[in-house]
Amino acid sequence: MGFIRRQWMPKEADEWTREDTIAVVLSPIVYILLMLGTALSMFLMWQGFVILAAGVILMLVMIWIINPKLSSISEGYEKKQKGYIEELERKVKWEE
Repeated sequence: MGFIRRQWMPKEADEWTREDTIAVVLSPIVYILLMLGTALSMFLMWQGFVILAAGVILMLVMIWIINPKLSSISEGYEKKQKGYIEELERKVKWEE
């Protein structure tokens, strides 16, 4: 699927892209479908189960789209934090 980018560098992933827009559009739709599907399913209405299934499928699509970007940002943050902690420990131990 060439339309959705799956490989990100932390610096690139921090910028707003098409994947973010897709996630922002899908997010409220997924929420509405899940809530409505759950409510109707509790009344054992077949439409509720269909709506709930559609919500779950769209949620999985949204996660598939945005997760590589979030993972890349998280990895970059962890590297920065590790460097910061090491520097802080050197300063606290007066190693400089």
